[in-house]
Amino acid sequence: MKVLIVDDEQHVREGIRLLGEWKENDISQVLEAESGEQAIELIQVYKPEIIFTDMKMPEVDGIALLEWIKNHHDTSKSIVVTGYDDYHYMRKAIHFGSTDYILKPIDPAILNDTLKRAVQDWKKEEQNRQKHTNSHQLMNEMKPIYRDRKLTQLMNNHLINGSIYQEFGFHFSQQYQVAIVRVDQKIIDAFQGDRDLVYFSILNIVNEMLHEEKCGIAFRYLSNKGEIVMIFWNRFDHVQHMLETMHSCIRKTLEVCCFVAIGPVVKSIENLMLSYNGAKDVLLHTNVLDQREGKVYAENHIEKLEIINVIDYLPQIKEAVQLGQFELFEDILTAIMQQFQVTRYLSLKQLLHLEKEYQLMSQQWMKKYDVSHSVSPYGEDVVYFFFDDNGDFDLQNYMNRKRREVHFFVKIVKRHTKKKNQDVIYDIEQFLQANFDRDVKLQEISDRFYLSREYISRKFKQKFNENISDYLVKVRMNKAKQLLRNEELKVYEVANMIGYQDDKYFRKVFKKMEGVTPNEYRTSIRVSTT
Repeated sequence: MKVLIVDDEQHVREGIRLLGEWKENDISQVLEAESGEQAIELIQVYKPEIIFTDMKMPEVDGIALLEWIKNHHDTSKSIVVTGYDDYHYMRKAIHFGSTDYILKPIDPAILNDTLKRAVQDWKKEEQNRQKHTNSHQLMNEMKPIYRDRKLTQLMNNHLINGSIYQEFGFHFSQQYQVAIVRVDQKIIDAFQGDRDLVYFSILNIVNEMLHEEKCGIAFRYLSNKGEIVMIFWNRFDHVQHMLETMHSCIRKTLEVCCFVAIGPVVKSIENLMLSYNGAKDVLLHTNVLDQREGKVYAENHIEKLEIINVIDYLPQIKEAVQLGQFELFEDILTAIMQQFQVTRYLSLKQLLHLEKEYQLMSQQWMKKYDVSHSVSPYGEDVVYFFFDDNGDFDLQNYMNRKRREVHFFVKIVKRHTKKKNQDVIYDIEQFLQANFDRDVKLQEISDRFYLSREYISRKFKQKFNENISDYLVKVRMNKAKQLLRNEELKVYEVANMIGYQDDKYFRKVFKKMEGVTPNEYRTSIRVSTT
């Protein structure tokens, strides 16, 4: 692996070169560039996997370099190194996909911790890229995969033999239009995690309708995760209605709700990507608070409001963390939520941006206070968890989840500032307390706390004299007893609130743990208070 260090100050480049644990992280070559312009030349020749870059440089600065890297060498991992603790730079770093943000003077431990994570992330992604390449080579002759691959190449302006178009039933035309069907993790979960079955099922419905209308073709777009792309070659005035019919059919047949976005009509096959990018922009600006039944959107259905940044609240956040006061965080969360409630507009782009900022800032604060806790990197999947079966976003539930996460975060930081070496098993206990209302897997805990499943199970049993699953049940039952005191809540509502979708199963577990049914418990509480 190769590393490129970009900084207009020689002593900074030399410092990073001396401090970096290159051999330990499989780095065989360290390159240097004193300007963004020189860096671009080196990247084109050597294609380094890891790039450290300053932000403030003459001519081609760090922001311009990050943008170039994102557009031309996006497989690399970039790390910003700067002496400016400026949220403008941090925001730009986030926007252009920087892995991390290190302040000068450089702390050797932070530098090498960041390097290690960047190398691990690159290796994991490279492994996935290799798997992707190998799998498609092996299944090249399978018709659906072959179609998806070739049409993905067409979208990306690769020349294709003309006979292949006829094989797929593709028609040449003077005009084209692209639409995107978003396939998120919630839909995949509805199919028990069988991603291939999801695409097969949706594409069967969509392509059958397109074939009947003789106006287009749909395929799994392999360049981006979670997308089905449709290319239309005629009947453009009928596209909106067709997509609404498809959306309704998918809802009724598969019992899932997809978001669909339509791009503009373009005048040549070479401009398919322009229509695709237009559809992508529509998708990102859809209002997740819009409760329309058909989730089919075009340019005239969206607004483009100014993005709200958590970093704009940085002074208040610093104060809240330093004082360990959750109440100050509550004011920030309330202020952000009120803006969405007043306008009744929250774009998907804004939502994903908030998640990205939250994760980055949490990691920064955890690192600052030397807390051995990692924020989950799967922000996009977390967001889609809060869409219901009708595709409507539950803003209140989402913000409540954020409140719990922030409260947990403040408690962790506060505890670690007092006792840094506290046993991580207690952190796991707090994590279970904060997430009692969902099915927490042991693998998730392992990934989050960087410990083996065997170690977690053994240490947890030693500390609490019971395994994690039994502990979680106990937490849920204690919470259930609190909720059952509220006479207005139905038993099935209590079950749902503590993570049980099947209230019959909840009743069975409750009786086993407490010796009485939920209704009998509620009656006993009522009697004892009269």
